[in-house]
Amino acid sequence: MAKKNKPQVCIITVTGADRVGIIAKLATAMAKANINILDVNQKIMEDYFVMTMAVDITKATINTEKIKKSLDKIAEEMSLNIAFQDENIFKAMHRV
Repeated sequence: MAKKNKPQVCIITVTGADRVGIIAKLATAMAKANINILDVNQKIMEDYFVMTMAVDITKATINTEKIKKSLDKIAEEMSLNIAFQDENIFKAMHRV
């Protein structure tokens, strides 16, 4: 039996003015890079879009630097703030 790789989970946080296509654009970028979306949580707060997305980059076809560049491009195109970080760093920063 083949050994299953432990998932390498990263967290993507997105904030900005709400508009059509934000989730679609991010999901398309993840699919093109063979990145599995594990969970999505999003809210609209007074026309402000707030989302966290957990992704598994274990089988990604691009490295983390290229993932960040892809997300930076989307952020610029859509006037969003997008952060990409390892799950462990995210958890350490948001521990209460």
